[in-house]
Amino acid sequence: MNEQDLRDCFAMFAMMALLINDRGLSGGNRIAENSYNMADLMLEARKPKEVGIKAVKKQRKINDET
Repeated sequence: MNEQDLRDCFAMFAMMALLINDRGLSGGNRIAENSYNMADLMLEARKPKEVGIKAVKKQRKINDET
């Protein structure tokens, strides 16, 4: 799954949560924008927070597994 597909998947789940919790219902565009904003935050949260050699080794391990 590439990053764009993952972003769309995250946005879909975020949209479901917004609709279930009755938030962002002032318009379809607003719901979509809020969903993709949440998806972008989820993608950002997945990025490694470490720097230096430790971060490089961890990233390489992830890439080698796929």
